[in-house]
Amino acid sequence: MQAQNKASDSKVWMVTGASRGLGAEIVAAALAAGERVVATARVAGDVTQRFGEQPGLLALALDVTDEAAAHAAAAQAAAHFGRIDVLVNNAGYGIAGAVEEVSGAEARAVFDTNVLGLLNVSRAVLPQLRRQRSGHLINVSSLGGYSVGMGFGVYGATKFAVEGVSEALHAELAPLGIQVTVIEPGYFRTTFGASLQQAATELADYAATAGLVREVVRQAVRAPSQPGDPRKLADAVLQLVKLPQAPLRLQLGSDALQRVRDKHAFVENEMARWEALSRSTDF
Repeated sequence: MQAQNKASDSKVWMVTGASRGLGAEIVAAALAAGERVVATARVAGDVTQRFGEQPGLLALALDVTDEAAAHAAAAQAAAHFGRIDVLVNNAGYGIAGAVEEVSGAEARAVFDTNVLGLLNVSRAVLPQLRRQRSGHLINVSSLGGYSVGMGFGVYGATKFAVEGVSEALHAELAPLGIQVTVIEPGYFRTTFGASLQQAATELADYAATAGLVREVVRQAVRAPSQPGDPRKLADAVLQLVKLPQAPLRLQLGSDALQRVRDKHAFVENEMARWEALSRSTDF
């Protein structure tokens, strides 16, 4: 009876992109806290290879770009554990290169995963959360989803889209008892760099801008020195879901905080400088 009560008190998490990186850290932290987790990855065996077989873990194969597969995974998750309380939309990847260097096919592919894939999984899980009138939707953005620099324009655009979707979801779901948070991690020592794609085209005119960024990324993969601790991020996400009123946005990492503050200062300064022209368009 005590074991049953413990299971009934725990939350059921569904985490996409759960076989490595931040997704895997969140899964590990949730399991360690006694939570039940539906961990999805393109290859379910990658999840079980990392975490083994556990009563509180359901590993599912999921390509988030396949909407039918997303609905099937959500149904299987709810059938297995009886409910879903927390959805972490973490699956995604980056692409480095100047905006002009990223081809149409490369741009469509990253949008298909980072944005449309997130929408696929959200649409699959939200009916369950609405029926419960409870739950927490966590979308993983990036510091580049709030302030993007050279060399990451297309990737940043996908995360800007995630931010916009999250804002709307926050307003739409709050009356239904469902919380929405978009997290904005800074640079963390994960396998993200290894999965980061490079634009196939490299143009000499961008060697001093996007080209320099590309080289910095390559060096970071060889010798990681990012300031963020992935395990502490996972712990922060566990704290987040315990809050009675969670924030819409949560920056994770001192570098993310500084980037947001710098952008706010830039925007305020630019608005003040051009306020007369902005106001001149009113009737």
